[in-house]
Order: sequence, then structure tokens, then C-alpha cells
Amino acid sequence: MFARQPLTALRGFESAARLGSFKAAAQELSISAAAISHQVKSLEAFLGVRLFERSSQSVRLSPDGERLYPHIHRALAEIQHGLQTLAPPCVAQSLVVSTTPAFASLWLIPRLGDFYRAHPDISVRLHSSNDVVDLQRDASIDLAIRAVFTSDPQLFEQPLLDEYFAVYCHPGWQPPATGAPVELIDVPWLSSSEVAVDWPAWCARAGTSVWLDNARVRGYDEEQHALQAAIVGHGLVLASQVLVAEAVARGQLVPYRPEVRLAGARYTLVCVPGRERRPAVRAFSEWLLGQGAC
Repeated sequence: MFARQPLTALRGFESAARLGSFKAAAQELSISAAAISHQVKSLEAFLGVRLFERSSQSVRLSPDGERLYPHIHRALAEIQHGLQTLAPPCVAQSLVVSTTPAFASLWLIPRLGDFYRAHPDISVRLHSSNDVVDLQRDASIDLAIRAVFTSDPQLFEQPLLDEYFAVYCHPGWQPPATGAPVELIDVPWLSSSEVAVDWPAWCARAGTSVWLDNARVRGYDEEQHALQAAIVGHGLVLASQVLVAEAVARGQLVPYRPEVRLAGARYTLVCVPGRERRPAVRAFSEWLLGQGAC
């Protein structure tokens, strides 16, 4: 049934397509770049189509290569998972979770000790990036935690947390005297609503727009840096209640005008359909949902 399948060439093709380089694929598979090129050419001859578009500087997938890659990637990943079921438990019970650096450091990592106490046989490896990983193309990611505005019908999804944005400050912070400048910590945020998540929007809702006339704005590109600035007393921060939860629980930050909120996204757990049934994914998902309810 499988006698004619060029498995070695398919593995070389998958590596080159995923890494975008024959040289990188050769390093990953511990063979020469010429061997990868030969494997790809033999696969192209077998299929009768061109899989890569080549230039003197690089290679990239052709339209036919783009169509073939996700099938081969998923098939090899399934073989890998099948082999892992026969490996020792410490190897079989591994889990790769993708999320943003801010969510990982500010919400997930502080709670992971509780998961390890409940599931000491499962090893979690975090893949943190602000770029959205294509789970259909990268089967090395078991589960992703995302702040989403609309659902992806191609993925299995479980709601985790509804997000809103409010203002937080150091416990010793005091409102400025009338006419005195206020220090505002600014960081880019996204919202699922039509209302922007920024200081003008919050001040308009709070009735404090006069602050903006002579505010001292401290700008940051990263959420973690903005929250740290607020923790050490550099001013007010407009932040996600999800990401600020640990700092509030430790008494490092307190809400200011908590009744004034701006709508945010929804944090969800997503994976390729069918993967939610795997024991490690199911255990981690159930634990996460319990944490989200806290």
C-alpha cells in the first residue's frame, strides 16, 4: 500500500518547506544541502510538478508546494505522536503551548507551578510570540492561547477569559491637584469594540479629559514594561485586567476608578480539531479553564 511512497524525499521536502531553506533543512537532518536538493528534485519528478521556485539567493514554495506542505507536515507530525505513545511517560507527556510573551510572563507562568503539582508527568514548553502561529501548518504546537475578536472555524476553540481594560496605579498614588500634570503610562492595546483602547477613550468615559491637556505621557512598546513602570510608581497605566491580575493579587497595583472600563478581546484556547482529545492537551485545557474561572 505504501511501497511507492518516497518517505525520505517527503521528509526532506517538509524540512525545507518549513524552514524556507535547503541549507537549514540539511543542518536539521544532518545531511548535505546537495542531498536535500536531490531529494526535492526526485520528489518533483515523482509527482510531475515543481514544488519550489528557486533563485540564486533563496527558495520558496511554488503553488503546488504550498498545497502539498500542510498534508505532509501533518502526516509526519502524526507519525511522531504515534511513536511518542510508545516512548517512556516523561517523553510521551510533553506539551508545546503557544501564546504572547505578555500573557506567558504576566498570567500563565505565575500559575504553572499549580499545574505541575497536579500533573508532574507533563512537561510544558512555551512558545511565546506576538505573531499568530498557523496551527494547520505547524503541528509542533499542541495548543495556543489567544486573545481573539472572531472565531476561526477551522480550529477547536474553548473560551477562557473575557478581557476588559481599566486603570491601575501604585497603592501610594494620589490624584494630582487641580491643574497639575498627571503621569500617564501609554502602551498600544487592541480592542474588539469600536472604541479605541487608549487614554483619550478612557478619559472621555471617566469625565477627566482635562488631564490630556498637560499630561506627562510615558510610552512603552511592551505590556510588561508598562506594568512594571506602574508598579514602581511612574504613573497610571491603562491595562488589561487579565495581564494585571497577578500584580493586583500581590498588592503591587490597585484599580483606580474600577467602574470605568473599555471592552477588550476574549482569551481562548485553540488547537487543530482532534488534538483536544490527547491526554496532555485535555489535562492542560481543563486546568486552564479552572484557572480562568478563579
